[in-house]
Amino acid sequence: MTTFSLKDKNAIITGGGSGIGKSIAEKFAIQGAYVHILDINLENAQQVKSNIEKRGGHCQIHSCNVTNQQEVISLFGAIAAENRIDILVNNAGIGFVGNVEQTKEEDLDRLYSVNIKGVYNCLYAAIPHMKESGGGTILNMASVAGSVGIADRFGYSMTKGAVLTMTYSVALDYIHDHIRCNSISPARVHTPFVDAYLKKNYPGQEQEVFDQLAKSQPIGRMGQPEEIANLAVYLCSDEAAFITGCDYPIDGGFIKLVP
Repeated sequence: MTTFSLKDKNAIITGGGSGIGKSIAEKFAIQGAYVHILDINLENAQQVKSNIEKRGGHCQIHSCNVTNQQEVISLFGAIAAENRIDILVNNAGIGFVGNVEQTKEEDLDRLYSVNIKGVYNCLYAAIPHMKESGGGTILNMASVAGSVGIADRFGYSMTKGAVLTMTYSVALDYIHDHIRCNSISPARVHTPFVDAYLKKNYPGQEQEVFDQLAKSQPIGRMGQPEEIANLAVYLCSDEAAFITGCDYPIDGGFIKLVP
């Protein structure tokens, strides 16, 4: 584990119970990190914890609603009291499909609460502890939807654009506190959200529509959560110590190659 090692690193991963967050948690543990999974679904989180421990890794799970600032601050304080917070991965997020006319006020409020305020709450809670302990690494999960126009993603795109700008601001404001902050912008990744969306909206046509969505990436397929996790490991490792204030598209060519 000499390359991209996270040995002795204490890592907090929000939304680590499924999808991309699950893969990040498992990859981080393989690389030696002590993983703290924050999720509102403890059943999913427990399964990830079991997977990690079967491989000899270390993991704790915590019930946490990232939209509740006091809950987040209290939990981060409890974690920091046991060990320093070396890494924060702001992965928790929700999706929504619809243009501006199809986005109701309650839809927008829900997207804001999780995808923007949730990220802010974790930044707000983690940074004082990182400053006190001499530094840390923050990785935010953005999206290609925050960088280019995508049909019927009005509210979601808005929130992911905010994640990008929060990333740049934190990287600049805390560079002298030895805190690095970067983001990852995936295109379509095959997660449980995709399967649930297809089942709900295209019953009986799931595979057909899945193939259409996969082919919308120039590379001809969706990404896999493990591929996003591999990039996350690198960006949170000491090998990436010279990288801050950057967004990394991992998109099968979507941003640059789609006409």
